[in-house]
Amino acid sequence: MRILITNDDGVSAPGIAVLARNVATWIKQCPEGEIREAIVVAPSKNHSGMSSAVGDVFEHPTVSYKRHTISGAESIPTYALDAPPALCAIVGAIGSFNFQPDIILAGINAGANVGRSVLHSGTIGAILTGAQLGLSGLAISVQWGDNVHYDTAGAVAIEVLEHLLNAPSRTLFNLNVPNLAPDQLKGVRRGRISTAGIVKAAGPLAGGEPLADEGDLPLRLGAASPELGDVSDEDADEDGALLAAGFASLTPIKGPHEDSDTAIDGAMHAALSAITRHLESI
Repeated sequence: MRILITNDDGVSAPGIAVLARNVATWIKQCPEGEIREAIVVAPSKNHSGMSSAVGDVFEHPTVSYKRHTISGAESIPTYALDAPPALCAIVGAIGSFNFQPDIILAGINAGANVGRSVLHSGTIGAILTGAQLGLSGLAISVQWGDNVHYDTAGAVAIEVLEHLLNAPSRTLFNLNVPNLAPDQLKGVRRGRISTAGIVKAAGPLAGGEPLADEGDLPLRLGAASPELGDVSDEDADEDGALLAAGFASLTPIKGPHEDSDTAIDGAMHAALSAITRHLESI
C-alpha cells in the first residue's frame, strides 16, 4: 500500500510531522510480503481555507518544489510545493515523483473541521481531489487549544487507516479528534455533519449606520474551526458536539457527483425544454 501525505497548514507544520512519524512507524511494522510506502507532497506555506482550489494553473503552468526533511520521518521522501493542498494532491497522485499512491492522508490539521467547514477546508479539499483520481482518503483534524495533542490524533488516524485500506476505492473519511491526551479520549463515534459554520455573520457594526463606499466588514466567526466554540445547539451525534463531549468523530463524506434526486426532474425537464425551444427559434 502506497500512501500520499499532505496537509493545508504547510510542510513545516507540527501536525504533518506527527502524522508522517506515525506512518513511518507503521511502515516499519510492515508484515512480511506486504508493501508499505509513503511520500509527503505538501504546501510550502499555510493554505488553510483553500478548499479544493488549485489556483490559476493556466496563468502559471509550473509548480516550484523543494526537497524537505521531517525529523523522525527521514525515511519518507518529502517535497514542499508552492501550491495549495488540492494541487499538491493532484501532483502527488499522478506519479510526478515516481510514486503512485493508493490512498491519501491529509493533516493533522490544527483545528477541528466540523460542520460546514468541511466545504472550505483545504485538508478535506485534498482528499476530495484525490477521490476524483481514484484514491481513498482520510482527513485528520485535532481540536485547537493549549498544548495541542497531535499525538492522540495521529494514533487514532493509524487505527482508521488500517480499515480504510480494505474499503472500496474512493472511500473518504473525515476524522476529528478532541484535544485530549490518549488516556482521556472517551472513544470514537460516527458523527453527522452539523450546521456549524466558520462565519456566522458579516456586516456593519451595531447602530444601523449606512455603509461607506469602501471599508472593512467585521466577521463574526462560528464554532466550526479552529476554535470549537459553542455547540449547545447541536444534537449529541453531530460532529462538533461529539468533540465537545470528548469523543473523536468519524464521518464518511462524498465529493461532487451528479444529483440523481427525482424531485428535481421537473425543473430539469422544464429547463431543457426551454433551451430547446430557444435554439429551435434561432
